[in-house]
Amino acid sequence: MRLLASAALSTALALSGAAFAQEKYSLSIATGGTGGVYYPIGGGLANILSKYVPGMQATAEVTGGSIDNLKLIATGKPYIAFSMADAGQDAYRGEDKFKGTKVPLRTLMILYPNRMHVVTVEGTGISKMSDLKGRRVSTGSPGSATEVMGFRVIEAAGLDKDKDMTRERLGVAESVNAIKDRKIDAFFWVGGLPTAAVTDLANTPGTRIKMIDHANTVAAMNKKYGPLYSEDVIPKTMYKGMDADNKQATVWNILVSNENLSDQTAYNIVKTIFDHKADLVAVHKESENFLLENQKAAASPIPFHPGAVKYFTERGVKLK
Repeated sequence: MRLLASAALSTALALSGAAFAQEKYSLSIATGGTGGVYYPIGGGLANILSKYVPGMQATAEVTGGSIDNLKLIATGKPYIAFSMADAGQDAYRGEDKFKGTKVPLRTLMILYPNRMHVVTVEGTGISKMSDLKGRRVSTGSPGSATEVMGFRVIEAAGLDKDKDMTRERLGVAESVNAIKDRKIDAFFWVGGLPTAAVTDLANTPGTRIKMIDHANTVAAMNKKYGPLYSEDVIPKTMYKGMDADNKQATVWNILVSNENLSDQTAYNIVKTIFDHKADLVAVHKESENFLLENQKAAASPIPFHPGAVKYFTERGVKLK
């Protein structure tokens, strides 16, 4: 009888252990290329979520960027993703690259401002946007929001992306290698400051970086696409060799999920980010911009997730 009781107890414990194991929650974080900012911050985010949210195992994935990330969210699988607000708006509305397919998105939080870099190097003869005409230009990888915003900047500058330039579709790290090898003359990149790949280019011996001003395209972009963009500056101290502040266009980055993410999981994710923000700042300084005062409905064209709303309400933040 004791043997039977012992066996029954062992079976019960084993079943209870299996049930506990089933409670574990695997979460994938869609980031971007390794040369950008999404990826390192995404890695730091995976670490703190796995460490501090009971039962959660989070993993950061390398992707093509915002467009790819939003398509992953559309699958309904357990993903959260980094995205630029303009690409998110297209996905939410079913426009542009998401034409006919609305993605049921929700905003978890506003992250940090993403700056458009239009980059060339000394010796190309490019000093303004119109000089891109007839040149070899990378407008970003196919799965990125760099390409989305790049096309809009080009259009607002009065250029035709297909007729006025020979266009390549490279990520930022690949663009830097291509410009070093003189295979392209300039490239577009939307990212945080500093972006590792651009820093690498600026620090390359015998190379002097040049950043092309384009802040004057913002009004035309906002007129056509809504108030998503702002005139901003990349300070000349950001990258070695810059001889003046770069007047450019900026858009906000947001952290998004599918609407099917549970309220409690959304709440836990946002709370953990703010509770352990210092861990993320240690990974990349753009995390310093993860601020409660930036959490405004006007900063995202996508509604906030109810779980995020609960957290921000507890912290006294009015999202409206």
